[in-house]
Amino acid sequence: MADPKGFLTTGREVAETRPVGERLKDWNEVYVPGSLLPIISKQAGRCMDCGIPFCHNGCPLGNLIPEWNDFAYREDWTAASERLHATNNFPEFTGRLCPAPCESACVLGINQPAVTIKNVEVSIIDKAWDSGDVTPQPPERLSGKTVAVIGSGPAGLAAAQQLTRAGHTVVVYERADRIGGLLRYGIPEFKMEKSHINRRIEQMRAEGTKFRTEVEIGKDIDAAKLRRRYDSVVIAAGATVSRDLPVPGRELNGVHFAMEYLPLANKVQEGDLTVSPITAEGKHVVVIGGGDTGADCVGTAHRQGAASVTQLEIMPRPGEERNANQPWPTFPMLYKVTSAHEEGGERVYSVSTTHFEGDEDGNVQALHLVEVEFKGGKLEQKPGTERRIPAQLVTLAMGFTGTDQANGLVQQFGLDLDERGNVARDEDYATNVDGVFVAGDAGRGQSLIVWAIAEGRSAARGVDRFLTGTSALPAPIRPTDRSLTV
Repeated sequence: MADPKGFLTTGREVAETRPVGERLKDWNEVYVPGSLLPIISKQAGRCMDCGIPFCHNGCPLGNLIPEWNDFAYREDWTAASERLHATNNFPEFTGRLCPAPCESACVLGINQPAVTIKNVEVSIIDKAWDSGDVTPQPPERLSGKTVAVIGSGPAGLAAAQQLTRAGHTVVVYERADRIGGLLRYGIPEFKMEKSHINRRIEQMRAEGTKFRTEVEIGKDIDAAKLRRRYDSVVIAAGATVSRDLPVPGRELNGVHFAMEYLPLANKVQEGDLTVSPITAEGKHVVVIGGGDTGADCVGTAHRQGAASVTQLEIMPRPGEERNANQPWPTFPMLYKVTSAHEEGGERVYSVSTTHFEGDEDGNVQALHLVEVEFKGGKLEQKPGTERRIPAQLVTLAMGFTGTDQANGLVQQFGLDLDERGNVARDEDYATNVDGVFVAGDAGRGQSLIVWAIAEGRSAARGVDRFLTGTSALPAPIRPTDRSLTV
C-alpha cells in the first residue's frame, strides 16, 4: 500500500488548467505544463490498495492501478511505467482522453472524492517519455506470417503493436493522409497535441510495423487482393457513419457533421491549411449533441472566434450526483463541465430541432427548436415552447451508427453483421470469414478509447493463435463483456 493514511490526510487535487483568456489564443493543451509534478505522488498515495480493487473492473483494460499508484507514490517512475504498459499500449492517449470509468469504480469514491487515477496515469507516461523509459520493443524473431490491419485508430494501433511484437509482419492501412484515425482528426489539438501520436508511430516503426496512408480498403485495394497478400486481416475501421438529423432545411449550407468540421480545424494545426473552409469565425454556432464530440465542437468554435456558441441536447440535464439506478461502481451519467464548457457558450437541455431556416442564398441562418419531455417512456414535444435561435454554422454531433459500408469493405469480405449493424465476431474476435478479425468500434459500436485499445489487444491474441496455434499475448476480454462501464 502506498500511504496507509493518504486517503485520510490528502484531499483530491487535479491538473490545473490555463486561464481561459490565454488558452483561447492558441491550440495547445489546456493544462498548465508541469502542474501535476508537485502533487502527483501524494495523489497516488490516496489509493487504498483495496482488497477487491474495483478500479480494475471499471477499466476495460484491467489496468493494474493500485500497483502503479504505489510506485508513483514512491516516485519509482520506471517501475510505474512498466506496470502501466503491462496492460495499456498508449497510456498517454487514455490519460488525456478517457472519461475515466476507473475513477467511477474507485472504492474511495463511495463516500469521498475518488483517486485521481487519470492524472496519475498521464504523469507516469509523460515522465517515462521524458526519461527515455519508452523504447522500441522489436521481436526477437519473425514468424514469417503477415497481417494487414485496416484502420489506424486506437484499436488498429494496439492490434498492430501487439502483433508486431509477437513477431508477425504487420502493415496498417489508413484511408486518411496521416496515421491516427479519430485520434488524429477527430480529437482537437487542445485535448491532445498530435506530438503524442507522432512519437508512438515512430516507436512502432522502429519495432517493425509498416504504415500505408491514403489507401482505402474496398476502393483502392479490394478485399480479395488483400486476403491473398496477407495471412490474416484485422478490421479496425471504426464506426464512422455519423447519425444524421433528417429535418427540413438539413440541406442548407452551413449544416455539417461534426466529423466534417473537426478534421479541417486539425488540418490547419497540421499546416495543411491556412484557414479552415468551415470556420466559426464571427458566426452564431449551434452544436447539436451533448456528448464529448459536441464539446470538441464547442471548444473549436471558441478558438475560431465564434460570435456565440449554443449546445443542444435532447435529453434532460443529468444530475450532479449518482441516480439510484446507477449505483457505485457503475459508470454514472453525471453533469459534466469540460474545459470547452468553461470557455463559454450556452447549454440547452430537453430540446429537439424541428427545422432549419435559410436565407435567400441557401445558407442556414436560424434553427427552430421545441422543448421535449418524457411521457409514457417516450419523448414528446411540449406545446407552446417553440422558439427560434440564430444559427449560421450548425454541427451535428449526435454519435455514430456503424461502420462505413459505402466503400464496399463489408460486402467484399462477405462479413456478417449483428443486430446492431456491427461486424459480427466470436469470442476470439474472429468474423465469419476465415482469418479475418474485427476489433474496436467496427465490431462493438461507438464506445470509449479504453475499449478500443482493449479490443485491439484482445483481437491480436486471437490473430496470433490463428497464425501459430498458440499465443503468449495477454488473455482477451470477451466481446460481450461490458465490464462495469458503459
